[in-house]
Amino acid sequence: MDLLQQMVDDIGALVVAESPTAEGAAVERCGEVVSGIGSRLLGAEPERVVVDGRTHLRWRLGDGPARVLLVGHHDTVWPLGSLATHPFEVTDGVMRGPGCFDMKAGLVIALHAAAALPPGTAVTILSTADEEVGSPSSRALIEAEAAGSVAALVLEASADGGALKLERKGVSLYTVRAIGRAAHAGLEPERGVNATIELAHQVLAVAGFGDVSLGTTVTPTLLTSGTTSNTVPAGGEFTVDVRARDVAEQQRVDALMHGLRPLLEGAVLEVVGGPNRPPLPSSASADLFDRACSLAAELGQPPLTGVAVGGGSDGNFTAGVGTPTLDGLGAVGGGAHADDEHVLVAELPGRVALIAALVAALGSVPATKTAARSGSDRP
Repeated sequence: MDLLQQMVDDIGALVVAESPTAEGAAVERCGEVVSGIGSRLLGAEPERVVVDGRTHLRWRLGDGPARVLLVGHHDTVWPLGSLATHPFEVTDGVMRGPGCFDMKAGLVIALHAAAALPPGTAVTILSTADEEVGSPSSRALIEAEAAGSVAALVLEASADGGALKLERKGVSLYTVRAIGRAAHAGLEPERGVNATIELAHQVLAVAGFGDVSLGTTVTPTLLTSGTTSNTVPAGGEFTVDVRARDVAEQQRVDALMHGLRPLLEGAVLEVVGGPNRPPLPSSASADLFDRACSLAAELGQPPLTGVAVGGGSDGNFTAGVGTPTLDGLGAVGGGAHADDEHVLVAELPGRVALIAALVAALGSVPATKTAARSGSDRP
């Protein structure tokens, strides 16, 4: 079987092993499929690192002078049963299926690239089980592995046209809760303290915390309040998504969020949350991107392009501990998390060749890590 068909089959096996993050047993089953593919290709079983009931997979291979980390995850956002409406299929060179682009194809690329490395090349492959919810149990593992590596290559899906991701904003997450007092909305509303009105004031305040000139977005998202249509709401909450290019902006918004105070007499306000992922600055990726561009040219591949994106990944964590990081090295395609999620099959072998060449080049001689801390100290 040729490389391309083997990769398609491997991705298909992962896609049909549905793995929404919230379904721990399903993610565990998918992890066993990842383990089987990796064991076949690499000739070794992974270590199973269990943290807070989540099983993360780690292969540590080779003993060369410099270790390179490949980062991926096998959980997805797609609920169980998505295959009924979004079956795995390949038509006219386009692969479709829940999670194929983000990022089961990236995992297969990483494993096939590692299998193609010269003997002794020092490489670590991580496949984690909770990236889609912010990596709460895998963050420390990712940071520890990154700290011992000369570079981290993140196999998340590429940006439009196959572009690599050279910069990612930091992510902060909050929940704002209002506690009021219930009363009958028709008989005596004046005896209540209306949590919905309190939240309305707070939503408008929070929406003003962003700074377009600095690329900082502060977005109120999910909102719930009250119990019945004829009761003054006694409680409610809304969530807030914050994206910022640097730690100073994350800290500025964090101070504003935790400085919120209730406006209605008798209301109580609670704010929980804070920075979740530090930024991945362009300084963390610049040298690696230059190296990747040179290698792509040597391989006869089209010139690489790079972009800055707002979404976060585990690359934010690897950059946050000072490890040079290059992201978006996974599948070429589009539609992550959407009905149109797809992978361009013909691009898969080229990505394998590029990753293998980059790992081999980085791992061939001892290297001094290019510190990324100046723009991305962990909050």
